Amino acid sequence: MRIVLSILPPLLAGALLRLWMLKHFFEVTGDALIYGGIAKNLLLSGRYALTVGTGETYPTLIRLPGYPLFLAVCFKIFGMENYASAAWVQIVLDLGACVLLADLARRAAPERLKRGAAYCTLWIAALCPFTAVYVANPLTEGPTLFTIALAMWCAARFAERPGWWPALAFTFAVTYAALLRPDGALVAVAFAPVLVLKVLQSAGSNRRSLFRVLLVCVMLAILPFAAWTWRNWKTFQVFEPLAPRYATDPGEPTQEGWVSWVKTWCMDFVSTYDVYWSVPGDTLDISKLPARAFDSPKQYAETAALASDYNQGGDALTTEIDARFAKLARERYRAHPFERHILLPFGRMFDMWLRPRVENLPIDLDWWVYSHHYAETRFSWFYAGLNALYLLLGILGLWLRPRLWKWMLAYMLLRSLLLLTVEAPEARYTLECFPMLFVLGGVALYRFTYWVLPSVLKEKASEGRG
Repeated sequence: MRIVLSILPPLLAGALLRLWMLKHFFEVTGDALIYGGIAKNLLLSGRYALTVGTGETYPTLIRLPGYPLFLAVCFKIFGMENYASAAWVQIVLDLGACVLLADLARRAAPERLKRGAAYCTLWIAALCPFTAVYVANPLTEGPTLFTIALAMWCAARFAERPGWWPALAFTFAVTYAALLRPDGALVAVAFAPVLVLKVLQSAGSNRRSLFRVLLVCVMLAILPFAAWTWRNWKTFQVFEPLAPRYATDPGEPTQEGWVSWVKTWCMDFVSTYDVYWSVPGDTLDISKLPARAFDSPKQYAETAALASDYNQGGDALTTEIDARFAKLARERYRAHPFERHILLPFGRMFDMWLRPRVENLPIDLDWWVYSHHYAETRFSWFYAGLNALYLLLGILGLWLRPRLWKWMLAYMLLRSLLLLTVEAPEARYTLECFPMLFVLGGVALYRFTYWVLPSVLKEKASEGRG
């Protein structure tokens, strides 16, 4: 009973935060409509398909089936196109994830720090606005955060007492994480070795028994992707076990020339929003390109002519226009290979880790221009500081080396390496690392209060007596 009463305040605070986010920042746009359209067609016609403006449907593979199935269940229970119901379910799942992470911190921390580390983890996870705002929207991030928390907790549970149910729960978590997003497979890559090493460390008949458990789990994990791969082969005659790199159906242009050119200069979310997301379908405004997009006045003129031809062509990225972007990209890569192959990718990765996470809030993209909007700039710097605090606590937690720290670090490094390949940075791409930061940060925060604050209080007390 005492444990229940102790976790109620942070859970209540976390619920209020998420409900406030739901009330003020709930949106159904972009990806949510794509996932919702597939879910609707699954319920109405049994087809994994999208709908065009004329009302006709066509099969698609641009999105994995994990989130459309989640939305389809919500629509079936709560009403067709009831996207808010998905957000409510995600809020419940995320609060459950906070509890799982708190218990994981308890298991990972040294004996004398267990209870306090769990409590600190619960508070910092429940009150994190960066995850709360995504959980309160119909996007894949909400269920993904839950599956990551479940996978880590099950890995720790299996390491302590191996058996069928933690292994099966882990299999469900990592499989569904990969069905939500292709990069969800990194969860299995990072944490499955915990289970494998535990089996290898066992002896005799116990090892054989646990090996059978792992074999069954591997087969269960493969089945959904085998079915998805077979469906894609049968429907499109292509081998696609996950989702295409550029979210295109077979036969659609991949616009590789445009993407390659964007990679030669794009380094922040402003460029992603103002330029990358506008093409094709909208005007390419050359005035919005940063100075690093041009190597010389001649190249500026060439880029301006290319943008003009694209705009006059009805904002359609034709094969000829895309080939010209590819040629321009090759020239820029040859001119400055180290900057474009090394510095820019790392710059994009650091932008995704460090910039203020205000992309879901009504804040201008030029948040740093204080003279334009005083309050927004101050709030954005506060968000940047809060984000830095979570990162600092995570780093301190790694230094303390709690259980599973190597695997948490492995996941964050793998994800960061994957982000080096992204051409258009978005801060949400690092959001999946926050479950690790919560656990590591909770351990570090309580370690600080456990060791530093008591000594400070003792010093003040001795000064008072003197």
